[in-house]
Amino acid sequence: MEILHAIDLRLLGGAIMVLAGIASSLLARRFGAPLLLVFLVLGLLLGVDGIGGIRYDDTQFTYLVGSLALALILFDGGLQTRASQVKGSVAPSLLLATVGVVATATLTAVAAHYLLGLQPLRAMLLGTVVASTDAAAVFFLLRAGGLRLERRTGSTLELESGANDPVAVFLTIALTGWLAGNAPTVTMMVVQVVWAIVAGVSLGYAGGRALVWALNRFSLPSGLHPWLAMAGAVSIFALTNYLGGSGYLAVYLAGIVIANRPVRARHEMMSVQDAATWFAQLMMFLLLGLLATPSRLLEVLWPALGVAAFLMFVARPVTVAACLLPFRYRAGEIGFIAWVGLRGAVGIFLASIPLLARLPNAWLYFNVAFVVVLTSLLVQGWTLTRAAKLFGVAVPRSDPDTRRVQLDLPGTLDYDLLGYRVPVGSKALDAKTWPLNTRLMMAVRDGKVLTAEEAGALKPEDYAYMLAPPNSARRLDWLFVGHDGKGPEQGNFGSFVLPGNVALGELAQFYGLQLPKRYAEQTAAQLFDERFDEQPQIGDRLGLGPATLIVRAMKDERVAQVGLELVSLGERLISGGKPQN
Repeated sequence: MEILHAIDLRLLGGAIMVLAGIASSLLARRFGAPLLLVFLVLGLLLGVDGIGGIRYDDTQFTYLVGSLALALILFDGGLQTRASQVKGSVAPSLLLATVGVVATATLTAVAAHYLLGLQPLRAMLLGTVVASTDAAAVFFLLRAGGLRLERRTGSTLELESGANDPVAVFLTIALTGWLAGNAPTVTMMVVQVVWAIVAGVSLGYAGGRALVWALNRFSLPSGLHPWLAMAGAVSIFALTNYLGGSGYLAVYLAGIVIANRPVRARHEMMSVQDAATWFAQLMMFLLLGLLATPSRLLEVLWPALGVAAFLMFVARPVTVAACLLPFRYRAGEIGFIAWVGLRGAVGIFLASIPLLARLPNAWLYFNVAFVVVLTSLLVQGWTLTRAAKLFGVAVPRSDPDTRRVQLDLPGTLDYDLLGYRVPVGSKALDAKTWPLNTRLMMAVRDGKVLTAEEAGALKPEDYAYMLAPPNSARRLDWLFVGHDGKGPEQGNFGSFVLPGNVALGELAQFYGLQLPKRYAEQTAAQLFDERFDEQPQIGDRLGLGPATLIVRAMKDERVAQVGLELVSLGERLISGGKPQN
């Protein structure tokens, strides 16, 4: 009976930890703290030196849980990546993920050598452990905070963090082998890294296509499609790792393949995946927090903080600037990407490899990596939104607060049934604003179910059920946002009306505006598409120096008309004065 009671106590303890994680996430959102930092600190509090007093030192189980969690997180990141959004970011991202990791590790090793007194090879191992940006932290903090970035900036960060693990993993394993006396040759290491990337890309693409086929081919009971996708993703991850490839790269690419093809039950799959990703984050960071011992962390606190500072303010910025300047990234983009080189679970995860290999003084790598990650989440994670605004890469619009009901229609992949409440002032009241191939199927009005013919035009407080292509859901979300008289459509649309295809270069020349050269060959519609991920809405605004462009009208899902507002020169222009640069 004591064994049964012990099992019950463990179940109770696990449930309490999950409940504590849920409660802490609510507090984190209230005070603006990075959620991953809260989970990590919660693990510390529950650990051996904290109020929980839990003694936990199972590095092998932590490595297992961490692998599973990272596979789910990377798969989720891939599922939310559209191919059209990453054009132009692939080459710079891959350069950051390969040469950038090596350069960052080398520079950080210099700091570790002087601050911690480590020999060059041991310093390089520590630099490698903390060199790669963490996909879990990047994906989770960017999306959980509701921050919307310019397309090129956001896609570069996400692609880099999703693709930089192979180099960091193999460098860590190789350096650990050297220090343990099992040194691979440089040629072998290069071959292993190349094979890891080739196998990761090949198996990731093939696995993604196989999952798309399975999801669309089999009529499964309700609720099983998401689990088929997740089980398939973990299988791709494990098989690729077993064959010597990069499972991290493979599972991320598999998610991208699924995201860019018609798939049955997509909305249901994404809902379950979001919950699974949140739980994976919770468990991974809790276990890493439990594994750490605060008293040991204090022993290396100051030199570890020095390594963290050098990494954030020197190594990462220098590397990012060197890698991105040839691709003509502007200063604000480089500054933000350099600052958001978030360190997270991957750094601590890699630090457990020397522990598993039983290297002498292996806990030093783990403790320093833990302090670096904690500092990164605290400093960089907490300032994410402010940095995006400071460097001018934040899109000036938050996600819509719309509750959508989305139902998969068996027998077709071209349409879903989408349901919304029609709030007062929503643009959806005007059927002309609806996306292409969208039509009303029925409406619920005053408790009565009406066909489209019976309902006629939508009215406020109706519940509308629309037949629409799945990729139209995001645009419909915006149309069903209520404004209560304060929305952008009620505000100023600018003093001058211009067509959406107006060339920005000609506009700047006519009104005497100073614009970056990269804007000169674009039209206003193209600029709004770029900044708002091809989802601009009426009332959206973009600043161009002293001028502001405002979307006035949409046609066929493109910006058809814009307004121009000149803050400092408006009165002079209206009165006939000549604008000056």
